[in-house]
Amino acid sequence: MKLLLSLLASALLCCSKVNAQSPNVFFEIGGPGLASFNYDMRFTKSAGGLGGRIGVGGFSLREVGGTAVYIPIALNYLSGKNGRHFLELGAGVTPVYYNGGSRRSIFAHTFGHINIGYRFQPRNSGFLFRLSATPMFSDHQFIPFGGISFGYKFK
Repeated sequence: MKLLLSLLASALLCCSKVNAQSPNVFFEIGGPGLASFNYDMRFTKSAGGLGGRIGVGGFSLREVGGTAVYIPIALNYLSGKNGRHFLELGAGVTPVYYNGGSRRSIFAHTFGHINIGYRFQPRNSGFLFRLSATPMFSDHQFIPFGGISFGYKFK
């Protein structure tokens, strides 16, 4: 899983400098970051095609005094004909860092996820909407999950 995380992060960094197009920022509720802010870009010159995302999310656990941070990283593919409505397919990993509060122990865990969803984005710039099923898996666990996102697409 750590090797997959390294490969995805490297692909995002390399491709974003070479040919990144159509950057997006969005806030996602649910999904692999639970409640996360994300940056998404295409690796091609079109609005569709291969791309990737990276984000940061998390929450505070007041009852036990801890904090969890999620970092969703994924490759995705957008398929659509009119440049506004897309089928989004993707896969990635999400490292989770948990600070246990009073004991100050840091727990790190990684889980994988897939993404099957709908994305609406304007041809140029403007409001972005995503709705997706994002099942997650780790070791011998499979958790059905989903997410909804709102954001902005830049030119």
